[in-house]
Amino acid sequence: MGVRDTIQAMRTGFTPNFWVANTLELFERFAFYGTKAVLVVYIADKVGLGPTEATWLAGSLFGFLVFFLPALAGTIVDRYGFKTSLSLCFAIFSVGYFLIGLAGLPAGQPLVAALGGARWYMIFALIVTAIGGSLIKPCIVGTVARTTSDVTKSLGYSIYYTLVNIGGFFGPMLALFVRENVGIAWVLVMSSTTSLLLLIATRLFFSEPPRPADMPPPRSMAKVVADMFKVFADLRFMAFLVIFSGFWTMFWQIFYSLPLYVRDALHYPRFELTEMVGPLTIICTTVLAAALARQMLPIRAMALGFALATASWFVMGSVPDFWVTVGALALFAIGEATQAPRFYEYVSDLAPSDQVGTYMGFAFLPVAIGTFTAGLIAGPLVEHYVGRTVDGTLVPGPGAGNPGQMWYWVGAIGVVSTILMLAYDKLLAPKRTAS
Repeated sequence: MGVRDTIQAMRTGFTPNFWVANTLELFERFAFYGTKAVLVVYIADKVGLGPTEATWLAGSLFGFLVFFLPALAGTIVDRYGFKTSLSLCFAIFSVGYFLIGLAGLPAGQPLVAALGGARWYMIFALIVTAIGGSLIKPCIVGTVARTTSDVTKSLGYSIYYTLVNIGGFFGPMLALFVRENVGIAWVLVMSSTTSLLLLIATRLFFSEPPRPADMPPPRSMAKVVADMFKVFADLRFMAFLVIFSGFWTMFWQIFYSLPLYVRDALHYPRFELTEMVGPLTIICTTVLAAALARQMLPIRAMALGFALATASWFVMGSVPDFWVTVGALALFAIGEATQAPRFYEYVSDLAPSDQVGTYMGFAFLPVAIGTFTAGLIAGPLVEHYVGRTVDGTLVPGPGAGNPGQMWYWVGAIGVVSTILMLAYDKLLAPKRTAS
């Protein structure tokens, strides 16, 4: 599709509901990534639970549920429709973000105490919020699928992916503004308010997209669970997903360990700015990176993306400087843009022809595994190589003299994952020709 055809398709090739859904997604990403930008620092310092507990709560609990539950939530979306599910999503998000924010506000302390203290309160609030988050992607992606044709579908998903990254860019910027001018707990209140406005917008402007005539009836939860076990029994597919989770273990360090490193080791207080580098780089380079990757076999393109992402952590570790860190994050994002388009293509190719939908539902499993693992290792890395804040004072960790060395451990995960991906290509991957 040429430039002129693309512009024409954007003007006339999409229904109003397509643009409504993507606008909702854009503002939801503002709220989500605004929260993610500060969540670990908020839990560690403002709530007072420290880095290890904070990264476990933000990554291994909240992040894991957000990206694992959509495989189960899809059946709820199919049964009750996109509009009802979106409304429920934003209602739960609004309540959940507000509950998280209350933990850092004086007004919330009686409720925190009533639920057993900060740790148990945060577990409850994060689980509530994650349940809402599990509903968003099946609704928006499903709307894109139903409101595009074979001609416009590829462009439609490109628009969706671009808007997600725009949200990922501006969310941390808004979080920085709110944190510096009002306070870090109010970032969560901002996300809660945004979600409430999205609930109202959904009820007013979003229309249920028509269900295709040939679409099968909604699956029961029992059927979904049975299909999950079928996928788990496909050892080659599961091996690929577990290997691929190494990329996401690296990625989530940007949100879990990097903010504390930038603030406390590099002494740059506006840590949210580092979380804007990746989305901006992807917006600027994704078309070129995807075009180059199309010339390679999918596994080779993914391995190249892994290698670029891995190199970024060794660059970051070798020179503990803020601007070098920014450059390393841009390199990581180029690696992400190189592998991302081929990943989804490869997952669909691995799936049996009658189970493509089921297999694609597991495309987020590596993200879930990656955030779970990242949450486990991020806190201990920060506490050892940087330290933890106690009563507003940083208590250095045993490795604080060489904080950049923490990134060598993250890079080592990338090295192992890249080697395993190449080994998978040689030993397990179905043989295909370049496309």
